[in-house]
Amino acid sequence: MSEQNPLDLPEGDPFGPHNLPYGVFTPAGSAASEGRRVGVRLGSYVLDAGAAAAALGSPYVSLLAQPTLGPLLAAGRRTWSDVRRALTAWVTVPAHRDVVRPLLHPLTDVTLHLPFEVADYVDFYASEHHASNLGRMFRPDAPTPLTPNWKHLPIGYHGRSGTVVVSGTDVVRPTGQRKTPTDTAPVFGPSVKLDIEAEVGFVVGAPSTLGTPVPLADFREHVFGLCLLNDWSARDLQAWEYVPLGPFLGKSFATSVSAWVTPLEALDAARVTPPERTEPLLPYLDDTTGSTAGSGPAGSVADEPGGYDLRITVSLNGHVISEPPFSTVYWTAAQQLAHMTANGASLRTGDLYGSGTVSGPSPEQFGSLIELTWNGRDPLELPDGKRTFLEDGDVVTMTAWAPGPDATRVGLGEVTGRITPATG
Repeated sequence: MSEQNPLDLPEGDPFGPHNLPYGVFTPAGSAASEGRRVGVRLGSYVLDAGAAAAALGSPYVSLLAQPTLGPLLAAGRRTWSDVRRALTAWVTVPAHRDVVRPLLHPLTDVTLHLPFEVADYVDFYASEHHASNLGRMFRPDAPTPLTPNWKHLPIGYHGRSGTVVVSGTDVVRPTGQRKTPTDTAPVFGPSVKLDIEAEVGFVVGAPSTLGTPVPLADFREHVFGLCLLNDWSARDLQAWEYVPLGPFLGKSFATSVSAWVTPLEALDAARVTPPERTEPLLPYLDDTTGSTAGSGPAGSVADEPGGYDLRITVSLNGHVISEPPFSTVYWTAAQQLAHMTANGASLRTGDLYGSGTVSGPSPEQFGSLIELTWNGRDPLELPDGKRTFLEDGDVVTMTAWAPGPDATRVGLGEVTGRITPATG
């Protein structure tokens, strides 16, 4: 029986030529001097993109024969499209099969790394359902669960880029100050309310000029692609420290991202109209008229809406606990980018910004444990025991897919983390 060619994918594979997400990997048994290289996922294999470019005489060798995605990210939208077309040809044109096949490595044999150097990290709070749930939880007497500014601007905070880690990295339980309403004084120790936040991260490629805001229309000129993101959160540390300046130690200890960055071009079929706006938007955030396609190919709100239909699944120790729909997120990634730069703040290659917790309208769609258990009041009943917040040894995995062309699915990989005990 002959060995199956890895270029011959099963029908419906979510990592077929219609997808081609980028990552960085080290092959099994490679010498230390060879180091990391850019890879593109195809089925259950990783294509050594730099080696393929060299073997096929491609002009993109200088971008792909690299230990990080940085040079490709910085190259800009036209180059992103050109490289994607070349990669698609390399894995689909029969004349390239004999050259490409030896450059495919089984996923099980490689080590995956953080695919780009994170420049700045911003996290938003863009899901109305999530924000409303927390408002009902912590401000039950308020006339509305949302703060007065929530529907007028995408709320966010600047995080710590140095603690963004790739999927599979253990997460050490954070330590810090906490104080419950009944405590007379704060105590210092490991978090007892360690949580998850199911999010989508957007990866900036082309930088912008300091002092020049990025308009909605230029979203795709700057954002290369997206990845799954888990914004681990110590709710007890956060509750004590966040007034009046916002999240700090309760968030900065770790943020996990998937090893694969899916290009926006792979998700054109997944674009959807965002939820209806119930408040008028200021012009720089108004996506109801005009073009959002940027200075590249023509497009408008009607044919290129700002939302994305991404179907997320969250599992705890192998048990599905939630399926948050990204299509329900109120503020789009383009609006988040426009607001993030509205004051003239510049973008850098490798900037990462998260959507904030993705939650849908029903309990089985909540994207955090604080919602799923209503701040610990209603424990989750799992086959391996009850859970309110995370315990040491727990493993959280997020996966996702999006509708692709011709009824295909676009796989978004996974982001996984295991909780280990606090140190010190």
